[in-house]
Amino acid sequence: MRVLHINQSDTSGGAAIAGYRLHQGLLGRGIDSRLLVGRAVSTSDQVAKVYPASSSEMRLKRLTQRFGLNHVHLLSTSKLAQHPFYEQADILNLHNLHTGYFNYLAIAALTATKPAVFTLHDMWSFTGHCAYSYDCDRWKIGCGHCPYPDTYPAIRRDSTSWEWKLKERTYKHSNLTIVAPSQWLAEQAQSSMLNRFPIHCIPYGIDVDVYQPVEQDLCRAVLEIPRDKKVILFGAQSLQETRKGGDILLNALRDLPESLKAETLLLTFGETNTELATAIRIPTLSLGYISSDRLKAIAYSAADVFVFPTRADNLPLVLQESMACGTPMISFKIGGVPDLVRPGVTGYLAEPEDAADLSSGIVKLLDDDVLREQLGKNCRAIALEEYPLHLQASRYADLYDQILQN
Repeated sequence: MRVLHINQSDTSGGAAIAGYRLHQGLLGRGIDSRLLVGRAVSTSDQVAKVYPASSSEMRLKRLTQRFGLNHVHLLSTSKLAQHPFYEQADILNLHNLHTGYFNYLAIAALTATKPAVFTLHDMWSFTGHCAYSYDCDRWKIGCGHCPYPDTYPAIRRDSTSWEWKLKERTYKHSNLTIVAPSQWLAEQAQSSMLNRFPIHCIPYGIDVDVYQPVEQDLCRAVLEIPRDKKVILFGAQSLQETRKGGDILLNALRDLPESLKAETLLLTFGETNTELATAIRIPTLSLGYISSDRLKAIAYSAADVFVFPTRADNLPLVLQESMACGTPMISFKIGGVPDLVRPGVTGYLAEPEDAADLSSGIVKLLDDDVLREQLGKNCRAIALEEYPLHLQASRYADLYDQILQN
């Protein structure tokens, strides 16, 4: 079996990392897996870049974007059928297609002779432009009158009803099987234009040998964190990204009791924010961007809790990583988060947008050492049972085989 993944990147971005982990899991099963990506970071001979946009396509882009249509200028996407990786593949696995490297209108042609699994990493595949629709459900009826035109990927003009129709028309002539990593996203897909296809829920997999609990005192010694501190960990590519809720986190941490602040340290990874410590009056240690999985495992293991105040998400990789490292989690009851953060089992689920409730969850877990220890054990046990990489790879391999047999 030869599988070709088409994704935004091999290792840059959450969807890229999730896709690359699946790729590695398939290789571990002896399956020939390759990637065609918009941006290649690794130098692996199993990874190749899609054809770059020509100068004429870039000129066309200025016109199509002016009319509020993203990505349709990439006429060269149709040439992927001539790429050796495509020609040699038995089955395709589409991933994140909306970062400016792929024209979704080509899906029908690319799947005419080779079936494809379409792994959803957000809602973009069935909306008129957005990756997350928040409280808007116009994607169920054809979009138009978009309340969030600036939401990623942003549009200059509201042509969401046209993009919705273009996607629906494309899917009518496509050979797809849908995979959603979370129960929430599977339910959204069932209510969308994608319900014409079989829809499966297969969670992301994680290497539980890399992401595993490491002795906390040792991790703190490596990071030069005092052993007697209570450590809150927060991670996001950018603290300023509205969807990730950095502003909610600020308010929640400000509301913590002063006595708790005095014995707490905030550990962060991602974009460094030097103003954060001043704003919350809690000592802060920023690790910056971390590319090493093992260093991230050290950060999770050094923390007492991991806080993730997201406004919209599918199945956040950072929560899965925290779970595998045995670190209890505090987040919002939103999207696919409840698949991982299970109240009283693996962590605390606050009401969406409620900074006070998020703060209460932090206090509850930091003040109860016995509860925190039990939640940590539950996290690790569930990660081993439900999310090991080999289990995800096995489920995908079975699905590929079923599709090819049919």
